[in-house]
Amino acid sequence: MDQCQVESFVESLPNVQSSEVYGYRFYFYVEDHRMPLLTTANSGSDYDNRSDRNREGVLRVNLGVRAETFRELFPGGDVNVDGLDYTRLNKFLPHPDYWRQNFLCILNPAGPQAVCLQQLIRKAHGPSLTWYARRGASDAEFRHAQ
Repeated sequence: MDQCQVESFVESLPNVQSSEVYGYRFYFYVEDHRMPLLTTANSGSDYDNRSDRNREGVLRVNLGVRAETFRELFPGGDVNVDGLDYTRLNKFLPHPDYWRQNFLCILNPAGPQAVCLQQLIRKAHGPSLTWYARRGASDAEFRHAQ
């Protein structure tokens, strides 16, 4: 999946908003912009250069998932991000900085990994309405989000 395909897929989900900051496109559930559902980045920055995204055509997708999903993808307890090759294409990895918050990443998802990414995005998006309601959204915000 290229950047347009990933972004079109995410934007097709209900109640998703986006903004762009520091070369990243952030996708949030409704108006709550505290924790993104997903981010995309297609160039490197001083803040994050592990993936060598300055290579032409390299896109990194970062996705926040539930803790159970993260453990299913990366079993074995403690994650050692220091020994991982973050330049590798089409491989799910724990996010180099936000793995503790159950974020994963993948460069240039393709084939079965792209299908899996879409499933993971849907799975991460699904509980958003429940979370949004639990955090105390007003009745008007809640009705608008449905």
